[in-house]
Amino acid sequence: MRTPENTHSGISERGNRLLRQHAISTLSSVKEGLAAINALSGAAMTLFAVTPEGLLAGTVTDGDIRRAIISGIGLDDTLEKVMHKDFLAANPDDDLCLTIAEGRRRRLSLLPVVESGHIVDIIDLQSVKTFLPIDAVLMAGGRGERLRPLTLTTPKPLLEVGGKPIIDYNIEELESCGVKNIFVTVNYLAEQIIEHFDKRKGNAIVECILEPKRLGTIGSLALIDSFTSEDVLLMNSDLLTGIDFEAFYLKHKRSHADVTMAAVPYTVSVPFAILHLEGERVIGLEEKPTYNYFANAGVYLIKRDLLKRIVKGEFLDAPDFVENIISDGGKVECFPVQGTWIDIGSPDDYRHANEMMSHSLLKK
Repeated sequence: MRTPENTHSGISERGNRLLRQHAISTLSSVKEGLAAINALSGAAMTLFAVTPEGLLAGTVTDGDIRRAIISGIGLDDTLEKVMHKDFLAANPDDDLCLTIAEGRRRRLSLLPVVESGHIVDIIDLQSVKTFLPIDAVLMAGGRGERLRPLTLTTPKPLLEVGGKPIIDYNIEELESCGVKNIFVTVNYLAEQIIEHFDKRKGNAIVECILEPKRLGTIGSLALIDSFTSEDVLLMNSDLLTGIDFEAFYLKHKRSHADVTMAAVPYTVSVPFAILHLEGERVIGLEEKPTYNYFANAGVYLIKRDLLKRIVKGEFLDAPDFVENIISDGGKVECFPVQGTWIDIGSPDDYRHANEMMSHSLLKK
C-alpha cells in the first residue's frame, strides 16, 4: 500500500490560493469590489464576501454589481448591499458529488466548502471533475487465456494500449473523479501488478488484494475489510471505457438502487427469415430481423451493506450475486454507457483498442 502524495489538514493548498484571490470583506466598497474582480481577469470572476468575524456572507460577481448600480447603489456603498446571499456552499460532510452537480447546473465556477460559517476549502469547478464518495475495486486476477501468448508472461491489465497499461486508464480516470481508495484484486502473475503499483505515483491509495484462489468477480470483495464509503464501485480492470462515472453515481443515488449495472447496447442481426410458430403451424415470418439488447458492461455500483452476503473464501460471480439481489426484492438499475466501451478479451479487441488510441479516438 502507498499513501497519497498530497495530504492536507484543513484547507487545501489550492483552496488557500483561491481564498487569497477571491475573498473580500463585506465592508469593502463596490468600487473596491470592481477592482478585485478586474484583477481576476482570466480566472473565475467570483468574489466571496466575508464578515470581519471571518464568516462567509455572500458571493459577488460583476453581474451582481452591474445590476446593483442600475438599481441605484453607489460605488462607495459596501458590498453588503450588492452580494448574493442565497449562495450554494458545500459542507465537509456533504456528498460533494451531488453538490458539485448542482453547482454545475447553476453554472458556477467556484464552490466554497463551509464549516461553522467559515470557508475551509474552495473547489474550482473548471478544473475538478467531481468528488465521488466511493471506494473502488478493480478486478485484475484473470489469466487472459484468449490473449495468449501475450499474457503468458504479462498479466492482461498490464498489457499496453497506446503506450500505457490498460489498468492505468481506469485508475487515472477514477483519480480524476476524486476517488481516494482503490483496491486491485490480483491472482495470476500477481507479483507484477503489485510491483507496478508499488512504483506508481498518484493521488489515490492503491492497495493490491491477493486472492488465495479464484473467487469470481464478486467473491474477492469479501477479502477487503477496509471499505469506508456507503457504495462500492466494482469493475473489470481490462476495460477501456468512456463511462461517465459521475452520471453513473448520480443515477445510483437518485434511484435509491441497491445495485446499478453499467450496460452497453448489443445488436443481434439474423440473416434469415424467422418463423413464428404455434406448435408446428407457421403463423408468420419475419425477414432478417434485428434484435436490440443491453449487455452487462462489467461495471457495478453496490451498496456496501450488501457485501455482507458474500461468504469469505467462496467463489461468486457478479451475475449470480445480482440475480440473488433481484430474487430477494432488491432494486437493480441499469445505466447505459455512452461512447467508448471495449472489453479487451481477444487479440482482435486488443488490436482494435490500439488502433483507436493511435488515431486518438478513445475519449475519456
